[in-house]
Amino acid sequence: MSEVDLDFLRTWVGRERILTDILSPFPARALAATLDRTEVPVAGDALPPGWHWLYFLHTPRASDTGPDGHPNLNSAADTFLPPTPLRRRMWAAGTLEIERPLYLGREATRRSEIRDVQAKVGRSGPLVFITLDHELRQDGMLCIREEQNLVFREMPDDAAPLSSGERASQNADWSVAVVPDPVLLFRYSALTFNGHRIHYDRRYVTEVEGYPGLIVHGPLIATLLLDLLRRSVPDAKVLRFAFRAVKPLFDIAPFQVCGRRIDDGKTIRLWAQDADGALAMDATATLA
Repeated sequence: MSEVDLDFLRTWVGRERILTDILSPFPARALAATLDRTEVPVAGDALPPGWHWLYFLHTPRASDTGPDGHPNLNSAADTFLPPTPLRRRMWAAGTLEIERPLYLGREATRRSEIRDVQAKVGRSGPLVFITLDHELRQDGMLCIREEQNLVFREMPDDAAPLSSGERASQNADWSVAVVPDPVLLFRYSALTFNGHRIHYDRRYVTEVEGYPGLIVHGPLIATLLLDLLRRSVPDAKVLRFAFRAVKPLFDIAPFQVCGRRIDDGKTIRLWAQDADGALAMDATATLA
């Protein structure tokens, strides 16, 4: 079992990274095509919620990536995230607070800060939780505040049984079936420069990490939930969006993205469920 030196890892709290990017229309056009949308985003268009994950990308050299395809946190080339000895990584949850949209064709900046690092011991062994805060600005104005929650745990010795999980709600106003074929997962990996092999390397994900199939990206599921909201309520202006990953989804079966209005009309409950009806992601959007 890996030893976690929490005192050492917590010396990263407060560390910052600033990335500047020109929001080129091409990634947005490519994502629109990936989501099978007919629109063709151009310079001057507002970026839909969640699509900023296509930008401000970390681009480690090939020699600075680990055996799982993720950046090697022990590399001297990347000192932002703490070098936890736990290699299995997941984006567990996140929150967006949207002050104003980002616009394509213009420069924007993202300032990231490590807010907290914590360690716990779960059923699978030691866990490290890292909380990141991001602020996205354009033309000197704050556009998006984002909280990102990462979890690191040990690689398994063999395939571990997956929990059946909690049942998803069957009370949906809207529902769309998604077929997570390898082309969809490859395209999203490419658009986000995500080299994590669990999303495209079937031999690796099944033989090394012990999963039954390719894993659907957490932010892709969140993007699909927001896309369902855009299609169902076209004039919706999202002020806040929070999501929590509950159970992984794989490319071996279709899944559903679902949503319904809460009584106040300004709150939208969104969720993804697997083919057996188990909850995979739970989310809430607050509208203006």
